[in-house]
Amino acid sequence: MARLLSVNVGLPRDIPWQGKTVHTAIWKAPVQGRRMVRRLNIDGDGQGDLAGHGGEHRAVFVYQMDSYRFWQSELGRNDFSYGQFGENFTVDGLTDREVCIGDRYRIGSALFEVTQPRVTCYRVGIRMNEPQMAALLVARGRPGFYLRVIEEGEVGAGDEIVQVTTGAERMSVAEIDALLYRPGHPRNELVRALRIPALSAGWRGSFEALLAQEDNGGATGNAGLGPASTPPAWAGFRSLRVSRKVRESSSVMSLELESADQRPLATALPGQFVVLRLGLAPGTPALLRSYSLSGEPSDLRYRISVKREPHGVASGYIDENVQIGDVLEVSAPRGNFTLRLGDGPVVLLSAGVGVTPVMAMLHALAAEASPRNIWWLHGARHGREHPFAQEAKAMLEVLAHGHRHIRYSAPDPADRLGTDFDAQGHLDIAALRELDVPRDADFFICGPTAFINELTAGLAAWGVAKTRIHAELFGAGPSSTPGIAASPQRLPHLPEGAVGDGPMVSFARSGLNVHWGPAFQNLLELAETCDVPVRWSCRTGVCHSCESGLVAGTVAYQPDPVDLPAAGNVLICCARPEGDVVVDL
Repeated sequence: MARLLSVNVGLPRDIPWQGKTVHTAIWKAPVQGRRMVRRLNIDGDGQGDLAGHGGEHRAVFVYQMDSYRFWQSELGRNDFSYGQFGENFTVDGLTDREVCIGDRYRIGSALFEVTQPRVTCYRVGIRMNEPQMAALLVARGRPGFYLRVIEEGEVGAGDEIVQVTTGAERMSVAEIDALLYRPGHPRNELVRALRIPALSAGWRGSFEALLAQEDNGGATGNAGLGPASTPPAWAGFRSLRVSRKVRESSSVMSLELESADQRPLATALPGQFVVLRLGLAPGTPALLRSYSLSGEPSDLRYRISVKREPHGVASGYIDENVQIGDVLEVSAPRGNFTLRLGDGPVVLLSAGVGVTPVMAMLHALAAEASPRNIWWLHGARHGREHPFAQEAKAMLEVLAHGHRHIRYSAPDPADRLGTDFDAQGHLDIAALRELDVPRDADFFICGPTAFINELTAGLAAWGVAKTRIHAELFGAGPSSTPGIAASPQRLPHLPEGAVGDGPMVSFARSGLNVHWGPAFQNLLELAETCDVPVRWSCRTGVCHSCESGLVAGTVAYQPDPVDLPAAGNVLICCARPEGDVVVDL
């Protein structure tokens, strides 16, 4: 008979870690007597990061003495105490190989249901004083599991654990954990997992993404954890010749690029971008900039459209110095901000030069004379800063169900209301409501950060499904550093003090070139030192939160990832450069 050995609780606290402050409740301690277990928590317990822990389907975390004994032997330690792994219930029995998702157990006067394995993050490594612990829990198949509270009640150490119901499909915690995190995601097993009603929404979404990846074919990586995509058409940079240079507005210049060696290009997906490597002067580091493709997808030519920024070195060089016939170094098309296949409505939302990737989408839709309900909504200051106005209008006129709405925030006297633009003001969620834009559409948003954030939040509040809202940011994306206390943001910069003399690491979106040095364990640590915005959670090659584009170069992993990223991508949390590299950060 399985038995509850200890009930452990703990409230969030701030702890110092690697020069940062972490807000965490990973420290749990046994309690005396009985405790009330409620729908979302045990009395006296809490979570520091509610995005990753807690909630109805993660109310109680369970870990087993069988795994305690395993880790004592594996790690050569004998200093464990109940709550060591951040668990609420330390139990005798209920191994991850035996317990199945959907199993229900009576403990004391409460009734529980198993919902998902533990999602490991870096904080368990802090608690265990073992930085690789998040990866080890997955690699050794000992994650532990979460319970949902079906009936509230009191529990206490010594209570028997009685199974009252078996879960549908009889898939164990260990099987479900391996199905998501480890290589190989058999379709029949994904279908089985999705038939389990008790499986939590987060894991269900991951398995649905893996199933879609399996059905579509061609994409590499783990769609359940990070971006899955087809491999880039070429590694590094390729020489392309400037065949045309066209001014699109007072501040936007387009370049058309063709093969310099007669080999065909790879047709980009509508919405993808390329990285340019610009050598402005001999002996100086190259400038790296990402630009969305703005023309019709083609294997003959690419079009990029660049806004001249007041102090933009790269945009100024392109505007003034690049000439027809020049040869530029260009990456293969990349990115997952791409037009989705289907027959449902499409809403393209852009502001300023954010029009570029949605123009490529509009070109693709017009080229196939799409019968879909298509809306193009764009915001600009005035007509002089409105690129592609006539081009977009012409494409919409050939679409059977094309709609256009243009807003100028500060129209010129020459701008004609009803002809050049449709209303004065900014494009916002109120405008979408007023226009009765279909809420069941796929929404593609590109423009300034504030524009994207406001529309994304507004669409979600309007009831648009999260899976239908797609956004593309120019420049570095926002950081995601769970549990880390907020600190003043700094622009990306070179490391303070002595610089390394190793390979050159170029952060393409941040415009930063940094030599690798022995002070860094991985690319993530280098990026953090330079205040390059990054995303991470496990820091050991498990969760794929840090997955980023590897535009050029090769890396070595230490430790090896549990499952590899998509071809052309890199897990920066455990990667070191083997030579010069360019990372899309």
